[in-house]
Amino acid sequence: MERTLIILKPDTIQRRLIGRVLQRFEDKGLGIAGMKLMHIERSLAETHYAPHKERPFYPGLINYITSGPVVVLCLQGNRCIDIARKVMGQTFGFEADPGTIRGDFGASRSFNLVHGSDSPEAAASEIALYFTDGELLDYAPAGSDWVFPQDDS
Repeated sequence: MERTLIILKPDTIQRRLIGRVLQRFEDKGLGIAGMKLMHIERSLAETHYAPHKERPFYPGLINYITSGPVVVLCLQGNRCIDIARKVMGQTFGFEADPGTIRGDFGASRSFNLVHGSDSPEAAASEIALYFTDGELLDYAPAGSDWVFPQDDS
């Protein structure tokens, strides 16, 4: 079972879209292994986004992600990373397809509502930044075999 980190960014929280965005992932069959409301401290943001440190958008990204509360999720399911990234849509809302989170709720280049890990390696390191092992649950929701059959991994 694959896992990924999702962050509902400050604009999602401020616009009161938490439930609607979370519903998109659950509707697709992904399970919640961990979830918390938190404020990302600057040092944590700098660690998380260290691969982008030399990029021109880095200072704005750090300011944005630390500007208010976020909801941090660890989602799980077969092909979880690919599924979550398709549900989120292209990075900029004005480029994202309708039916995706960013396509339906976003229009900005600066505020893009959600972060999602882009690879299994990134997911493992990002999840470890936000959750301890004791904070993550491993369970099979009722009906999960109807979403992810045993032979469909």
